[in-house]
Amino acid sequence: MQRIEDWLTSLGLSEHVHCFAENYIDASVLRDLTDHDLKDLGIPFGHRKKILRAIGELEGTGPPASPAALSAVPGERRQLTVMFCDLADSTELSARLDPEDLRGVIGAYRAACAQVISHYDGFIAHFLGDGLLVYFGYPHAHENDAERAVRAGLDIVTAIPRLETAASAPLKARVGVATGVVVVGDLIAEGASEGQAVVGETPNLAARLQAVAEPGTVVMSASTRRLAAGHFEYRKLGATHFKGLADPIVVWQALGLSAVEGRFEAEHGISLPPLLGRHEEIELLSRRWRQAAQGDGCVVLLTGEPGIGKSHITLTFQERLQSEPHIRLRYFCSSHHINSALFPFVSHLERAAGFERNDPAATKRAKLEALLAPTPSHVANLANLLSLPEERDRLPDFSPQKRKETTLLTLLARLQGLAEIEPVLAVFEDVHWIDPTSLELLTLMMQWVPQLRALLVITATPEFTPPWPNHAHVTTVPLTRLNRRHGMALIERITIGKALPEPVMEKILAQTDGVPLFIEELTKTVLESGLLQEQSGHYVLERPLRRLRFRQRSTLR
Repeated sequence: MQRIEDWLTSLGLSEHVHCFAENYIDASVLRDLTDHDLKDLGIPFGHRKKILRAIGELEGTGPPASPAALSAVPGERRQLTVMFCDLADSTELSARLDPEDLRGVIGAYRAACAQVISHYDGFIAHFLGDGLLVYFGYPHAHENDAERAVRAGLDIVTAIPRLETAASAPLKARVGVATGVVVVGDLIAEGASEGQAVVGETPNLAARLQAVAEPGTVVMSASTRRLAAGHFEYRKLGATHFKGLADPIVVWQALGLSAVEGRFEAEHGISLPPLLGRHEEIELLSRRWRQAAQGDGCVVLLTGEPGIGKSHITLTFQERLQSEPHIRLRYFCSSHHINSALFPFVSHLERAAGFERNDPAATKRAKLEALLAPTPSHVANLANLLSLPEERDRLPDFSPQKRKETTLLTLLARLQGLAEIEPVLAVFEDVHWIDPTSLELLTLMMQWVPQLRALLVITATPEFTPPWPNHAHVTTVPLTRLNRRHGMALIERITIGKALPEPVMEKILAQTDGVPLFIEELTKTVLESGLLQEQSGHYVLERPLRRLRFRQRSTLR
């Protein structure tokens, strides 16, 4: 039953532990459960679906394996981001609290951590008292697992002090995160220890980083910081010697989210690399812009698989417009905020107003009023949207639906007012992750745009199905992969003109199939692998090229 409790907690469903225990549901019958069974137990529809999906992910793990059988199972070599999290000063808590109260504190702490980790699709591999061992990148890999782990760590150290528990003072957590290559075994099988599950230096390093973290902080290895790129602000804590590790490890603390506007800039830095093979797309955007600037507003929807270059195209086009008078609006949808109503519009207003992380509410309010000075009538609605209302902003006693409609009309009126001042370029990134309310507003914008001096540029993956009809003013552009010539040019740009051996060049082109992001990642991986040695302006193979493989992750942004 402890395994069932841990499993349900890892799914953020710890409230059903008692129900499972009362009905003697243990690991031996878990896979026999049906939707009808769970309904009879009184479990809500959404939780039933989550439980059944998680059970499905256990399929094929087979009966409990013996240690001998586990040792015979070949492991899988892969990159993993590992998080260790524990409750600070838990020894002192155990001395002060009654055991029942302590159990309640630990339970609330675990549930809060599990909820955050589940949100970022992490996997709780083991509960260690008040500690958690968490994997990002297994069993489900994402292109941004390091970023997800750091986001989860920051959310955990923020959420834990807010818990209401029997402890006399706010609780604090501390988090260590490390990324590296490990060998992954059977994480699910009964009897598999942590050592049998994941073998490598990374879990040990994450545990040591967590041990040196101050309460309420997230620290990480240099490899994690490099992969998380510009998504966060950091503080270098210096090089630290850890027992069992030969070389000192540079330790970094994550301070919070960075102020960088877009995902592409966060991952590529401020300097925008030249765009290859997209001349026709840029020319189309230029023609549509000239049309919009003359009062005939229009929309361009760029679709393509992850890594194909949608964001790169929009940024290159924005650079081209720098010398022209215009107003630029940028809205970013996020896989982490699919259920946050109007997230792209809220975050845009916060950036446009210049909100700082530590600004008090009064300062944010003053900045919002300064941003909306030309249209003071918008302040009340948008202050309520940003949770900055004052008594004078009290809205009429509207129903939730009426309040939403009023907010949407205010945001539309703001777009209209800006377009009357100068032509507007509004870019909506990653709308395949858009929340339903924002999608409703974007659909309304489609009806307004033809009467405005505005060009809307929208990016999405091919899976996105637009809810609006086929308007004459909407142009959809499916992006194709790079041809061989442009792929070779991209590789040469990354190698700074130094030629790669022909077998390596061919292998990269074959594995990446013309997707720019994949070409960049695999080329950089080869350069960092030690396979090559630089000799007078070109590279030679240092050792035979036996296995060079690019693994396309299950979810790429």
